[in-house]
Amino acid sequence: MKRFIQHEELARDSRFIRQTNAVATVLASLPDDVDKVVAVFEQLDPMIAQSVIGTAAEALYDEYGPAFGLITLNEPLDPNQTETLGARMRLVLRMHGIFAGELQALEGAGRSLWDFPDAPWEFKMNMARQCWDEARHVQIFEKLLHHVGGEIGMFPEATFLFECACADDPAQRVAGVNRALEGLACDVFRDMIKFATETQDDLMRQSIDYVLADELTHVRFGSEWVKEFTKDDPERFKAARDFQREVDKQFSFGGARSAREDAAIPIAWDDRLEAGFTEEELNELSEVSGGGPSRQTLRKAAEILGERHRAKTGRVAEVAQ
Repeated sequence: MKRFIQHEELARDSRFIRQTNAVATVLASLPDDVDKVVAVFEQLDPMIAQSVIGTAAEALYDEYGPAFGLITLNEPLDPNQTETLGARMRLVLRMHGIFAGELQALEGAGRSLWDFPDAPWEFKMNMARQCWDEARHVQIFEKLLHHVGGEIGMFPEATFLFECACADDPAQRVAGVNRALEGLACDVFRDMIKFATETQDDLMRQSIDYVLADELTHVRFGSEWVKEFTKDDPERFKAARDFQREVDKQFSFGGARSAREDAAIPIAWDDRLEAGFTEEELNELSEVSGGGPSRQTLRKAAEILGERHRAKTGRVAEVAQ
């Protein structure tokens, strides 16, 4: 079996529609400037329009144009706000994204097990354990997706999570996957548990709390193996930390996942401490993830993009009614 496969090579059945990773990661590089956000998303418009054809996101695109991602992904889950199309779809879209993320996490852990035949036996056992965990998570989130009214393949899939499992060095691999991405999972799942508690959805709350316990273990795997792989090698340790910072920046979604007051997904500080992060590392994560456009900027950009899209498609009168 081939080692070090790229994200384009991931096998999917006919239910899945692949989305370019550029759309998913662009926010991390944008300034807090409405005009520049609008300009970038207008440039990406043809790519975004193509990626939603045949998916439930097509209705969001019809309504909001290329800004639909700003309406859904960068706004918090609000149990008291369910009237708009964007708010109704936000939960389903996030759950679908988590399902796809768990699938890619399973693939990433499997690749880590296979790609490094000379790694210690204990490392291989940890990766095998993680594969088993991720397989359960895929099943759990498939059921939760159905629970909130969704189905597999209803939204396009971006494979940029698996891209972070493509590092050739095992130290960078576990820094990016186990410390950065599994850390992100801690943030997302704690936020989902809060939402489930507020909406009195015990099935969702208990299921995600169960998964979160596994994620803490996966982060610890990363913390332990980064140290092991880089002991007595400060340059390799620095390279692993730099790689982790880059992954953290990409997956901050331009500050949507951060310690900022306007973050849609706050950093799960206590969970990360339990998983082995230090206060110093969390302060650094807050700095790395805190850049990017504010929610106010994204809302204004989404408003402009939506108005231009509706004017272009002749839907202004329909929306105004």
